[in-house]
Formats: sequence, structure tokens, C-alpha cells
Amino acid sequence: MNPEALYGKPVSVLGAGKSGLAAAELLLKAGARPFVSEFGAIGVDAKEFLLALGIPFEEGGHSHRVHEAEFCVVSPGIPQTAPVLHDMDAGYLPVFSEIELASWFCRARIIGITGTDGKTTTATLIHRICEADGKRCGYRAFSVGNIGVPFSSKVFEMGPQDIAVLELSSYQLERCYSFRPDIAVLTNITPDHMDRYGGDINAYAEAKFRIHATQGEDDTLIYNHDDPLLRAHFDRQEPWPFKVVRFGLNAGDLDGVREDFVSVANGEIITRTAGVQDGVVRVDSFMKPSFRGDHNLYNALAAVAASRSAGIPSEGIARSLVQFNGVEHRQEYAGAACGLEWINDSKATNVNALRQALQATPAGMVLIAGGRDKGNDYSALADLVREKVACIIAIGESRQKIVDAFRGIVSVQPATTLREAVSLAARAGEPGSCVLFSPACSSFDMFSNFEDRGMQFKQLVREQASC
Repeated sequence: MNPEALYGKPVSVLGAGKSGLAAAELLLKAGARPFVSEFGAIGVDAKEFLLALGIPFEEGGHSHRVHEAEFCVVSPGIPQTAPVLHDMDAGYLPVFSEIELASWFCRARIIGITGTDGKTTTATLIHRICEADGKRCGYRAFSVGNIGVPFSSKVFEMGPQDIAVLELSSYQLERCYSFRPDIAVLTNITPDHMDRYGGDINAYAEAKFRIHATQGEDDTLIYNHDDPLLRAHFDRQEPWPFKVVRFGLNAGDLDGVREDFVSVANGEIITRTAGVQDGVVRVDSFMKPSFRGDHNLYNALAAVAASRSAGIPSEGIARSLVQFNGVEHRQEYAGAACGLEWINDSKATNVNALRQALQATPAGMVLIAGGRDKGNDYSALADLVREKVACIIAIGESRQKIVDAFRGIVSVQPATTLREAVSLAARAGEPGSCVLFSPACSSFDMFSNFEDRGMQFKQLVREQASC
């Protein structure tokens, strides 16, 4: 859509969270007349924000006024099955995501990252690489999207020379139609959010694939060649209208691939571009306790592929990789207490993220898991849990499901609060072993978000250490 066509037009915004408020402010700056509608209650700070800007709003339900608009911008937390969206679709009122809206105004180059796991770490790493290169070359790198800063809140600050590193969830991609990243990255696709997608992984994958739906010959798509679902999707059509770069752990598996790739050979990340192979960085130079495991090696490969596609030289990429220490709440060392090491993996909100954490943590651990279940199948972890875990402390709404899944495999104890879980773990752990907090569930049953959950866990660990 032409942004100039918005002037004076009424636009509805569904949801008064961070992305909804940012979208409303962007629309106001563009000369539109936004109206914010929240099904639940609007927080005090959000109300003050809207009142200060003179943006009208409603709460406690969606009135007919939301339909009296040129189009609607929907917040990602609102499911596609919501009655208000059904009515809008039936009435042919266009509905767009906040990402779609912001993209209409974006002058910067866009690197978009999506996938089930690794997208935050990959996006953070790409941003650090671009930020360091930008200081040398005179451009700015912005970290926006699902990482916590709405795209709409920063888009007017971006110039043509800048780079927007945009983490994207499937929810944010669902109502994107013209959004077109210059570089798109797909980390992997495994079952997640099955409650939202009716248990259909193909429906979930289709939302992710919207990241490349409008890419053309000047754009680049980067994907994990080791992921079976991604490999099947991208191998079924050749050539694609965009440039394809594959990444994977074994360079030998990619030798027969015609397109460019990034991989590992003889302990070194290598790239092949236009038939020319280049060594980038030794793996052992950047792997460390705070950034370890094959899953993080995949994240590094994806970041190298995206950074090279953006024109950043290998030397700068290597420096940033060596300096990188991981992401908060993702297998983060939370300290030592009661003779145990404590690992905060609060960002693990699905079974595959828990699998990665189990694989990267020494055997004999105490595992704290649970929260709001998203249609998880815990049975897929039975063998790994038997191998690596001495005891499970189950919390949250899913605690009984976790108890039932692992009863007879390891000792499982339910806990009603995170404080109780930490106390039980401190008593259950063998001296010198680890306590891994990797919930495999969303946080919304007990916490405001995974960051809140992780911060509370770290505080409880500090309290244990001071006892």
C-alpha cells in the first residue's frame, strides 16, 4: 500500500500491547486516524500513552466501530479464529499485521529471521555483526520485531543505508502480503504452537513460509539444509525466483549442491560463494559455556550466511562471533548455589528447545519444566530424559501432563510455584551437578512473559546462594 494514501483515513488497531500501540502511533504520524480496540483491559501506562497522543480507544470488547475503517492492523497475540477477525474477513475489510504495516514505510534493508528455534539468538548475533560493521562503514543496525521492540516503533528512524534485523514469529507473518525482506533466514521448523494451528504442522509451516512469499531476483533466502521439512519444501521447486543459500553442519552433504552454502569442515566455518570457498572462523574460537551445542553452531552458520549476503567481510564476522556470549534466558549460566550449577533456559517454550538444552547439559541434572502447554508431545523426549536427567520438578498448568509422561522413566515431583520448584531442585541435585530450568511451555500461566519467568528464576537462585 502507498503510505501517502493513508492520510485522513480511519484505521482500526486490534490489541493494545506493545505492537498495537506502536502501530497506532505510526499510523498517527502517517496522517491516518487510528482507533485502538482491546478485547480485555488496557493497562494504565497504555491508556496514558494513547490519551497523550489523542488516539481514541475502547476496552472490554470490540464494538462495531472497528469495522468502520479503511483497514485493520491486528496484534500477533490475537488468534486467526477470533470472531472479530472472522467478521472482518466476511465483510472484506483488509486485515494486516503490524509487520506488514511497518514494512510500507521501511527504507532500510531488511534481514528477516524466522523458525521454530534459534531465531532470537540468530537475530541477536546478526545484529551484533551488522552493528560492528556499521560503526566501521557508517550505517546503523536496528534490532526489531519479535525480539521485543516493535518494527513500527523504529521504522521512521531508518535510512536507506541502514539494516533492520527483524525477528519474526509465525503469528507476525500470518497477515503479511507485500512484506519483502532483502534477506530471509529460516532456522528450522518443528512442532510448536500446535494449539493455534489445530495440530497441523503444515499450517504452522505455511505461516513461516510467508517470509519468502514476495521475494524476487534481488533477494536472498537462507535455510537450514539439515532440517527435513525445510529441505523438502525448498527442494521441490527449482529454480526459485530468489537467490538460495543453504547452511548445514556437514560440508560433505552440500558438495553436490549448486547454490552457495555455509557449513563446517575440519573444525572451521566455511562459505562457498560463486564457486569460491572461504574459511571464516574456527569453531573452537567462539564456542564457550555460555554459547555451546550444535543448535548454537546452526545459529552461527545462519548468522554467517546472512552477514555475508549483506556484504559484510569474513574478518568482521569472525570478530563478532568470538566476542558473542549468547542470549539472556537461553541456556544462560545463572550462578552456583547449594553445590550446584544453575542454568536459565526460560526461553525454551517448546519441546524441541528443551531437547537442545538437554543435549547441551551434562548428564545427571535436575530438570525444572512446565508451564502453559501448547499441544506438546513429551514422549519424544523419553530416551533423552532417561539418559540425561536424574529428577524432574514439574510446574505450571502442564505439571500433571509432565508427571504422567515421565513417570517410570525418572523421579518426577510436582511443584505449585517456581520458588517451591527451586527449593526442591536444590535438595534433589547431587553436588557438582546442574539444575536446568527449561520449561518447554509458554509462560503465561504464571508469568507475564518468558523474560519475567527467567528473571524470577535467577532471583531465586541468588537467594539460594545467599542461604
